[in-house]
Amino acid sequence: MSGITEVLALRQDLLARSQALRDVRATSEGHAIALPGASTGSGATGTPSVNFAETLNGALQKVSAVQKRSADMQVDYERGEVTDIAQVMLARQEAGVAFEATLQVRNKLLNAYQEIMRMGA
Repeated sequence: MSGITEVLALRQDLLARSQALRDVRATSEGHAIALPGASTGSGATGTPSVNFAETLNGALQKVSAVQKRSADMQVDYERGEVTDIAQVMLARQEAGVAFEATLQVRNKLLNAYQEIMRMGA
């Protein structure tokens, strides 16, 4: 049961980090990031209509896009097309945080899965 609690605590931490990144990005670019699945419709019960696999896939695609944007900005800076080093460093930090968060979620999910598999034995 503690594995589920840890996953939920990690989720809350990720949401807080995501909000902090959106706030930083909103002040530097003038707009916020939309989370994957955040604007999905809800049913009559008020629960999201997106399943776990779709949400996870959307989050992984978002992390991939953030990493690609960071790499593109770095290449543009090296070519001299981007002159603001702060934007490049912010993009690199955002990509690093997104990757680290993804890695932590993967580890927690793997631990929870292993714990569930041990319960049946």
